[in-house]
Amino acid sequence: MSSAFANLPAVLHPKEEDIQMMLSAGVHTGTRNSDSAMEEYIWRRRKDGLHVLNIGKTWEKIVLAARVIVAIENPEDVFAHYTGAQSIAGRFTPGTFTNQITKQFREPRLLIVTDPRTDSQAVRESSYVNIPVIAFCDSDSPLQHVDIAIPANNKGKHSIGLVYWLLAREVLRLRGSVSRTSDWDVPVDLFFHRDLEELKKTEEEQAAKIEEANAPAVAQVVPDAGEFGAAPAVPAVAGAAPVAAGGQEWAAAGQRRRPGCCRAVVGCVCLAQEVVDAFRR
Repeated sequence: MSSAFANLPAVLHPKEEDIQMMLSAGVHTGTRNSDSAMEEYIWRRRKDGLHVLNIGKTWEKIVLAARVIVAIENPEDVFAHYTGAQSIAGRFTPGTFTNQITKQFREPRLLIVTDPRTDSQAVRESSYVNIPVIAFCDSDSPLQHVDIAIPANNKGKHSIGLVYWLLAREVLRLRGSVSRTSDWDVPVDLFFHRDLEELKKTEEEQAAKIEEANAPAVAQVVPDAGEFGAAPAVPAVAGAAPVAAGGQEWAAAGQRRRPGCCRAVVGCVCLAQEVVDAFRR
């Protein structure tokens, strides 16, 4: 691996874990199309037509971009949360870098974009005011007005999140905030984009599981083993004829034989008729 990063000092060489993470996140996976300016960053083309980016070039450009970011005097003008930068999410308002009348007017020292094609307006305006641009570029990304191109898959959320995580970690390492001998305590999962609807759905599912776990157990009444139509126990009434036992036929009490599923109901009716006859006497 060291021969692939001969242009870097040994202290800046990536670990095997970093390369495995980049491969797992698909940072090297390009698109079916390619731009002529990105040919030096493309390793080869697969049989299915997808271009494979050079991971070594990606790491070298991450280190170069981190060194440029560290050179900025005011860190609040550079990167996002962990590096003290200001982010612009959503649609970029035209004139943010050139029109001083707008409320969103800013004068950054450096611009970092995820996709130079999607953020073409911001890249174009940065060229008007001489703002250096760092961009994550896929195999088909245009490099016009881009000063440092980091070859990486800028379509997948895991790839984008991992590259931002690697760049932020390298910036903090160069600043001395994070040691190279120990792992960064910030997980890479925090850099992955999460949809608000998916988060709400996950929270609702967790809340439902908690409610089910905390709900009191309801006892279920299980009928005694035996015939399904067995007659329930009925209290004796003075002057009434005795009720036939559970195993005997209702015909023994002077009644017609009914199917087993209706014996309980017929028994109650017969008992009521006998009570009425007893009172009449």
